[in-house]
Amino acid sequence: MDTGGVGDAVLWRNRAMVLFDRIPMPVAVCDPYGDVRLVNAAFALEWGTTAGRLKGRAILDLFVPVDAAQVDRIAQALRARRRSRYTVAVAWRGGDGTRRRGELIVDTVSESAHRVPDLLVTVRVYDTAAAPERTPSASPPPHPQEARILALLAAGATTARAARETGLTTDGVTYHLRQLSRRWGASNRTELVARAYAEGVLVAGEWPPRIAAEVREDGS
Repeated sequence: MDTGGVGDAVLWRNRAMVLFDRIPMPVAVCDPYGDVRLVNAAFALEWGTTAGRLKGRAILDLFVPVDAAQVDRIAQALRARRRSRYTVAVAWRGGDGTRRRGELIVDTVSESAHRVPDLLVTVRVYDTAAAPERTPSASPPPHPQEARILALLAAGATTARAARETGLTTDGVTYHLRQLSRRWGASNRTELVARAYAEGVLVAGEWPPRIAAEVREDGS
């Protein structure tokens, strides 16, 4: 019985696993439901644990999406068996307790056009030292009106809706966002919302987005 083909397959699989583990960016392979099947060493290091302890965890238990609509688009793609690349802005707390922000780059992959794709998830960190929990932020925190605008944006509100909800004009909302962008060094609204989670202005892991109690108290 010729087992050469099987041996070659095992050899190539082992080589692929070595290469996967050496990728410097955190990478995970998830099933179509978002449960972790496999992570590389960089991903495990990000969480300060071992790869085995992360297996079976839901990827959205580890990362808080900034915009739920981005996750919905991936779910729709999986149902339609589309293969493409998607990004999801997220915030999370690293294994060292540091609050982080960044994005998940999600590729849908499968061996067959008829199979629901798996997810190849790469983590891109915007700034690992933007807001460590043990170090106060160098920039002043947003006041309650700004925090409310951030919560509305996190829930997917447009500028017009944020204006209606806060009693401001659209120009007033835009002004507050520009002020925040300048103070936090954010280049777009997605980064602003991610920073709001990283700074603790918005409560991580809750939907709809909620302003942290201490932010509300500061403005009372």
